[in-house]
This record gives sequence, structure tokens and C-alpha cells, in this order.
Amino acid sequence: MNNEIEVIFRFDEEESERLDKFLARSHTELSRSRIQALIEGGLVTVDDKVITKTGYALERGQQVNMRVPAPEPSNLIPESIPLDVIFENDDLLVINKPAGMVVHPAAGHSSGTVVHAALAHAPEMEGVGGVQRPGIVHRLDKDTSGLLLIAKNDKAHQWLQSRFKQRSLKKVYLALVDGAPPTPSGRIEAPIGRDPAHRKQMAILPPGKGREAFTEYRTLESFEKHTLLEVNLLTGRTHQIRLHMAFLGCPIVGDGIYGHRKVSLPIRRQFLHAQRLTIQLPGEKSQRTFEAPLPADLQKVLDLLHAER
Repeated sequence: MNNEIEVIFRFDEEESERLDKFLARSHTELSRSRIQALIEGGLVTVDDKVITKTGYALERGQQVNMRVPAPEPSNLIPESIPLDVIFENDDLLVINKPAGMVVHPAAGHSSGTVVHAALAHAPEMEGVGGVQRPGIVHRLDKDTSGLLLIAKNDKAHQWLQSRFKQRSLKKVYLALVDGAPPTPSGRIEAPIGRDPAHRKQMAILPPGKGREAFTEYRTLESFEKHTLLEVNLLTGRTHQIRLHMAFLGCPIVGDGIYGHRKVSLPIRRQFLHAQRLTIQLPGEKSQRTFEAPLPADLQKVLDLLHAER
């Protein structure tokens, strides 16, 4: 069954405008990048002529037709894996992801991911935001626990993506580090990119080489050889907190890639937990704050440090 839809617009502005910009403004349910892909794919006509140039200049009085194919079905098979749902409405899920669970399918992880579980929980999200990553707006590392947002429809997916892009939300993590940062609180500005020597890892790169990355932190509790930090993630680069803490000389406890080779405490993964998320949800005027309690394995490590005092 072909559920493709066609939308028709008339350009009535006095001044010329880019085709992709006009369509993104006129059809807000699709992102500009999605619209650009439709244009380049030959699915947009201007006065019945196929236009594949995203920057085509529209003139007053022209008619624009855009065909929007139905979401492409995926080959993902939903799996009845329990999810710790913190919040849910018609637009999204907020879950507390456990450590050890991968967010979406990738090489070596073809099943058992958050995506497989979410598809079983909310089948309507299939195809939202991408065939292999339906509903995914942001990610957490496999061994990082905590709050994760999942969109259930395209409009919510676009809305949430815009919140992340505009940095109009707050993501707070708890991190236990080896040693202590140079100051009790501070801000780290160090660009991040792919490690040229180890392509599966990320690295701090010279200015102009990587993507800008900003992290703020403050000390919550100090121990003899460790420090518990509250970390505010201002940008969302891959492995950002882990890299920035190692850059300061106080890597996250249990980090097998960027931390010390010899683990200083009895822990089987990095001590990093996405504890708090503050964001404005689609259709709401004020922000909401969601929290996920510290998992038992991390709490056990803290209890050990308290007992050793």
C-alpha cells in the first residue's frame, strides 16, 4: 500500500526565497534536512518542473508540489525487553537506560537494544527519524546509565532535535573521577573529533580540527583519592564527559578507554550516570525536569568510599 502524500504550496512573497527554506517554513512537520533530501531525490516540482537544487530561488506566484513518501518499514524486530519508563505521553518516552544496553543497532549489536525494546513498547514509532534508529534523539554510551529521550512521532522528533540543536535544555550527569580536577568547579572548552590513530575512539584535537565541546562541572563530594562531580553537558559530542575529565587529569573511574588501566575501585563500568534532564516538551509552555536515581552498582561504590572515611 502506497501511503505517499502530496502537499501543494503557492509562493506569494514579494522577495525571492530558497526552495528548501520556504518548504521548511511552510511544512514544519519535516526537518530542513529531510526536505532537502526530498528535493534532491526529485520529489519536488515548481510549476510542474522537477527541481533538484535545494537552493533554487522561488519567485512570486510559483506553485510548489512536494511528495512525501510513507516511512520506510525497517527490518527491526520488536523485542519485549522491559523498559524503566520515567514519563510517557503521545509524543515521547523518557526512560532510565540501564548500563550495558546499547541505544540503537550497530555493528556487533543487532538485537537487544533500546530501539528494539521501544518498538515493542510503542510500535507506532517505526520509521520515525530514521529506519535503523527510530525515535532516537540523543544517545548514551553502552555502559552509561540514565535518562534517555525517545520520540514517538516525526513532529516530536523534530521538536526535540531542535531543543538539542539550540542547547535549550539541561543535561546533568553524576561522575566519580580518579583524583580531583584542578579547581572545585569549572568549565572545559576542548574540541573533540575522531582519534586519527585509533578510528574507533575519540580524542581532544587542536582548535579548528575537531567540533567545539563545552562541559561544566562542580564538586559534590571529595574523598581521599576520588571526587564526585556534577557535570553539566553543554554540547553532546561522543564520549565528551569521559574525554574532558581525562583531559583535566581526573578520568572517570572504571573508564576502560580513556581512564587508568588499573581500576581503582570495584566497578565493572565507568561511573557515569545521566541523572537529570530539564527540557520543554512539544506543546507545553514551561520546562519539565526528569530525574533518574543512582543505580545500585554505582551507589555501592559510593557507600564503600563513605565507609572508608
